[in-house]
Amino acid sequence: MRFSIVAALAAVDEADFRTLRETIEITDSALSKQISLLEQAEYVRVRKAFVGKRSRTWLSLTGKGRTALSRHLTALREIAAWDPPGASET
Repeated sequence: MRFSIVAALAAVDEADFRTLRETIEITDSALSKQISLLEQAEYVRVRKAFVGKRSRTWLSLTGKGRTALSRHLTALREIAAWDPPGASET
């Protein structure tokens, strides 16, 4: 779930909570929990403000979060390209 959140945020400068929730198809409570963990890791920045009388939350990926995503994607690509010894013989 956290990977989906970070990947979605990597595609934009900032996303509001509702849009992110709808994009990754997750409940409010599950998204809040994952955002808290990502914020503690300093991967996500949370900005809150009022629009009229309603509180709104915007989320963005930090530099540290972008670096972590890039490293994770590199590792996944290396795993996908891995050719174990003897695999080409079968």
